[in-house]
Amino acid sequence: MRVLHVSSGNLYGGVETLLRTLALASADRAGGAVHAFALCFEGRIAEELRAAGAPLTLLGPAKVSRPWRVWEARRALMSLLQREAFDAVVCHAAWPQAIFGPVVRTAGVPLIFFQHDALSGSHWVERWARVTSPDLALCNSRYTASTLPSVYPRTPWRVLHPPVRDGGPDLVASERTSLRGELGADAADVVIVHASRMQEWKGQRLLLEALGRLRQMPRWKAWFAGGAQRPEEIAYEAGLKAQALALGLGDRVRFLGQRSDVPRLLRAAEVHCQPNTGPEPFGLAFVEALYAGLPVVTTALGGPLEIVDGSCGVLVQPKPEVLAQALRGLIEAEAARRKLGSGGPARAKALSAPDAFLTALEDAVRSVARKAAA
Repeated sequence: MRVLHVSSGNLYGGVETLLRTLALASADRAGGAVHAFALCFEGRIAEELRAAGAPLTLLGPAKVSRPWRVWEARRALMSLLQREAFDAVVCHAAWPQAIFGPVVRTAGVPLIFFQHDALSGSHWVERWARVTSPDLALCNSRYTASTLPSVYPRTPWRVLHPPVRDGGPDLVASERTSLRGELGADAADVVIVHASRMQEWKGQRLLLEALGRLRQMPRWKAWFAGGAQRPEEIAYEAGLKAQALALGLGDRVRFLGQRSDVPRLLRAAEVHCQPNTGPEPFGLAFVEALYAGLPVVTTALGGPLEIVDGSCGVLVQPKPEVLAQALRGLIEAEAARRKLGSGGPARAKALSAPDAFLTALEDAVRSVARKAAA
């Protein structure tokens, strides 16, 4: 079996993390299906796919504002599909589905849409993507699946939770102490970690508001990992830093920027908190935290409702006073942290084990390939 995954490749977030995990898991499977990749842009994910040994084709920098670039990228994809045989093409998100879906249809290859986000049907990219219906939609959560009919009301679908790799064993004591020291935390501090894109709905501002209510409480620190990738994200990050200073949290909060060692950060912390103010489509960061054995505190919105339960975390309403209360309880109670943290790894594996993801994905490809051959 040969499967081609198409994505943009110009940013780095949940889609790119999934592609990297998929490539690594596929490489670990001797004699399994071949998962190849086609991207428009050179960047971090392209480098990671090459490092994983995955077949990679660069289609060219397609930009809607430059139609000739779109046509060049489409021709590059058509050439690839004519040159190599694939059992299916998977377009990851609405943008590649809109641009490349018609090419896949013309080539006569089964088309799968991997839905990474909630859809409304109102965005121009979604309206464009609606023109080309896929043979199957793979939705990354039940929450996103509930929004699929706004774009594809008649397309069959399956929920397929994204794969997440276990970040590895716990840090040895000396390594943990050293990393915490570099980031301003000593052995007695309870470290709260937030690791995501610099986007307001990811809850950084809400978390700071909650921490401001805890500034008189001793022995906690907070780390914010994640770099700004767009101009609006740069402005948002600057606002967060100003907010932390205004709340009197300057010496207790660290903004770490883009990190490639998030699993290490998680294993050096005590609590994971990403209190989204809008629904998360799924939430890879929560699964990563569960693998690390951290209790997860988040808001009861969207995909995390399928990840976090009473065995591994705390769900709250997106209000600073409620969030502060939940954090206070975990900062004060080591036994509660340990109990919730101990339930995380099993929960993460049940949701997002890469081998199980590959098996389900390849079963989905077989289903559309059989239908096409019938």
